[in-house]
Amino acid sequence: METKNILFICGSLNQTTMMHAISKHLEYYNCFFTPYYADGYIDVLARKGYLDFSILGGSFKGASMNYLWKENLRVDYYGNSYNYDLVVTCSDLLVPKNIQNKKLILVQEGMTDPKNFAYYLVKWFKFPRYIASTSTNGLSDAYDIFCVASEGYKQLFVQNGIKEEKIRVTGIPNFDNCQEYANNDFPYRNFVLVATSDSRETFKFENRKKFIEYSVKIANGKQLIFKLHPNENHEKATAEINKYAPEALVYTQENIHEMIANCDVLITKYSTVVYTGIALGKEVYSYFEIDELKQMTPIQNGGTSALNIAQECLKLLNNKKLTKKEPKTVKLKNRIKNYVSSLAGVL
Repeated sequence: METKNILFICGSLNQTTMMHAISKHLEYYNCFFTPYYADGYIDVLARKGYLDFSILGGSFKGASMNYLWKENLRVDYYGNSYNYDLVVTCSDLLVPKNIQNKKLILVQEGMTDPKNFAYYLVKWFKFPRYIASTSTNGLSDAYDIFCVASEGYKQLFVQNGIKEEKIRVTGIPNFDNCQEYANNDFPYRNFVLVATSDSRETFKFENRKKFIEYSVKIANGKQLIFKLHPNENHEKATAEINKYAPEALVYTQENIHEMIANCDVLITKYSTVVYTGIALGKEVYSYFEIDELKQMTPIQNGGTSALNIAQECLKLLNNKKLTKKEPKTVKLKNRIKNYVSSLAGVL
């Protein structure tokens, strides 16, 4: 029997490691990986470097590709080389044409952005989902199954209009066994940790001076440590911290989850890592309501989320009743291709 092909669409390093974790439970299949990609003018902009602040390029794409090479995983760039029986992705902000007629599983990556004006432009006026970032997670309805982090997120997505019958509460890899991060060799303990964001690099407003001073006030003399977001301008961010919190330490490459496991207090803005802090019982600060965050916290299932998602993959792969129509653009393209082939045969 021919072995089926599965394509995993990656993105940030977190998304890439999640995809890899799921694939480990599907090793009897031909698993291939690709960095996140797009069609049309968005792809052109990404290739020219104009979207390097996003998972379509820059440091995000570089980290993803480095991980895939390091782990010796099979890369099929843009998923162009094979016919896939199943596609697994961590984002539906963009759904490339070549996967629109495939069985598709969407996996929640982490926290969703707060709803703003852009979200309602997408929701009510069908603007492109990417203008509202992750607040529009799931709104494409292009997938067959949507694997989410918790019952709290399931309720949120249902409220957003996502079909409840498509949602599975599987937990999400990297956030489903936070206790394991307590076993680490990070040298500091009992400090106040600040996880910064890449708001400014993604064209969102942030008063960094005010955020640093807010963190210093909460620390109240305790050791203050900053962990910079991977997508930040580290040189600029470090200079700001040295100016407004000269006693603080700054890290850029360390494992943020292990640092959280060692801290007493965690300060974030809109970062998913706040869930690691909540799961480990830390004192946390966020721009979201803490009680709401606690309801949303990814289920702690001892690290079985990847297996749970893989089982959903197997169910979908073996569902012979489910067939998907070709998207109109692909259908038209194929018709033209067949017509040209026929005409060439006649001539």
